[in-house]
Amino acid sequence: MSPLYGVQPGDKLKAVTLPPVTRLDLIKYAGASGDYNPIHTIDEEAEKAGLPGVIAHGMWTMGNLAKLFTPFYEEGFIQNYSIRFRGMVFLEDVITLHAEVEGKDQETITFNVRAKNQNEEDVIKGQVVFRKTETRIAT
Repeated sequence: MSPLYGVQPGDKLKAVTLPPVTRLDLIKYAGASGDYNPIHTIDEEAEKAGLPGVIAHGMWTMGNLAKLFTPFYEEGFIQNYSIRFRGMVFLEDVITLHAEVEGKDQETITFNVRAKNQNEEDVIKGQVVFRKTETRIAT
C-alpha cells in the first residue's frame, strides 16, 4: 500500500528545509535553465535594477518544491503545478517547503504547497496535483 494512500485532507507531508541559497546555486541554475539575467548572479546588476541584491530565479524556488514529493517517486508523479510567486528569495535565505493535503480521489491527491523563508514569509504558494501510478491505485 502506498504511503500516500491513507492521507486525508489536512494531513501534511514532512517539511523540507533547503540549505542557505548560494551564488553557486544560482549560477548553476542559470546554466541549466538558460536564464542568464544578471540580477540572479551579479550584485551590481541587481542593484542597478533597484533590488537590494541578487535574487534567486523564481523557477529555481518552484523547482525545489518537487523535493517534497521525492520520497514518493515510486508511488506516482507530479501531474500539475499551479504556483504564485509571493516574495523574492535572496542569497543566504533558508527556504522551507510545505505541503498539505487539500483533497484526493482514487487517482490523484491535491496538495496546497508553499515555500517560506527564514522569517516565515511566503515566497511561493500554490497547488500540486500528484497522480498515483496505476499499479498503486488498487487496494
